[in-house]
Amino acid sequence: MSARTFVQTGRKIVAIGRNFSEHAKELGNAVPMSPFFFLKPTSSYVVSPGKIEIPQGCVVHHEVELGVVIGKTGRNISAADASEYIAGYALALDLTARNLQDEAKKKGLPWSAAKGFDTFTPVGPFIPASEIADPHKVRLWIEVAGQIKQNGTTDAMVFQIPQLIEHVSRIMTLEEGDLLLTGTPKGVGPVQPGERVVAGLEYQGKELSRIEFDAVARN
Repeated sequence: MSARTFVQTGRKIVAIGRNFSEHAKELGNAVPMSPFFFLKPTSSYVVSPGKIEIPQGCVVHHEVELGVVIGKTGRNISAADASEYIAGYALALDLTARNLQDEAKKKGLPWSAAKGFDTFTPVGPFIPASEIADPHKVRLWIEVAGQIKQNGTTDAMVFQIPQLIEHVSRIMTLEEGDLLLTGTPKGVGPVQPGERVVAGLEYQGKELSRIEFDAVARN
C-alpha cells in the first residue's frame, strides 16, 4: 500500500472545521479555541476530472482545502514529530449541503449527512511532501462558472498542521493513506447543476495542482 494511492487505500477523511477565522465569521460561527473535526466517508471521493453530483433539495457549497496525506500509521503524535507522518498533500474540496448542515446544527445533530454524499470530496493527484517545503504558504483558489469565489493562503490557518495532527492522533490513530482536510478560506458559496468548477493549488508562484469538475443533478 502506498500513500500515493490514498483515494483507493485510505480508510478515513478527517476534516477540520472553522480553521480559517474569516470563514468561521462569514457563516456566523465563533472561531474555535481548540481544533475540532468531523469525519467524511471515503465513498465521497471523486477524482479530477469528474462530476460533482448535486442532490435534489440540497444547497451545496464549495470549500477549497489543502489535504494532508498521512504517510505512516501513528497515534499520540507530537506536533514536533508530525512532519514525519506526512507523505504529501492534495488539493481537495469539502462540499457541504449547507441547508442540511444548518438544520443539524440547530438541532444539535451530527453533520454526516450534510458532508457525506457521494462525490462530496473531489480531489486532485498526490503531491509529494518534498514539493511543498512549507504547507502554510500555499495559495488555494476556486472558480465557479468562470468566476473566482475563494482565493486565500494557508498562512491564515488558526491551527497549523502539526497541531492538527497532534490533536487528531490523540483521539484516533492516523493510518497510512488517511486524508486530513485542513479548513477553507472565506468565500464559500453555492454550486449549481450545469456549472463548471475549477480549483488550483499554488506554491511559491508555481501551480502544483488544478482540478476540474462539472456539477450535475444527482439522479
